[in-house]
Amino acid sequence: MEVIHDPTRVIAFVTFSAVVAGTPGPSNTLLTAVGARAGVRRGLASLLGQVIGTGTMLFAITLGLGNVLLAHPLALQVLKWGGAAMLCWMAWRIATAGHAEGSSNAPAGFLRMAAFQWINPKGWLIGVAAIAAFLDRRAGGALAQAAIFAILFTLVALPSCLPWLAFGAALQRFLRAPRARRILHGAIAALLAASTILLIWTRY
Repeated sequence: MEVIHDPTRVIAFVTFSAVVAGTPGPSNTLLTAVGARAGVRRGLASLLGQVIGTGTMLFAITLGLGNVLLAHPLALQVLKWGGAAMLCWMAWRIATAGHAEGSSNAPAGFLRMAAFQWINPKGWLIGVAAIAAFLDRRAGGALAQAAIFAILFTLVALPSCLPWLAFGAALQRFLRAPRARRILHGAIAALLAASTILLIWTRY
């Protein structure tokens, strides 16, 4: 499939996945709380639930909307540019975000964390932005692309989310320092903006 043989598209999607999976948000805030409370070994089930749950949701969104978009090239182009604008908005929000407090009611466990992704606004935003930006009419049917997106996202999200679990307590203390928080959020926003530029330059 052409999507596999297009290095620019793969790099753009991997960069996008790493950034959106690793940035602060409801799921990573809860995963941090799980790590601080239960430790790495006992929190691995929650980590797997988070990334597999999001990957499954990405698959479902791509499969559901993909067939419609592939049949309407103009709608796909409009959504691609809309997705790029959405990613820029996310980068701006990250760069100007304050400290997100952890939750004492983190949904520990595989099933609870996987189910949480379906009510997580960031997860839906990621799914819609991903298909709007990366779905390609030349790269096969929606089913094949949905599977590729889900697998790539899950593989990239695992190492991207792991630090929130492994270093949860230390990271929470680090983010309380205003200067450190501004530097971290600025770097994350820059990476997300870079992935947006890369996907805009990719020919569709």
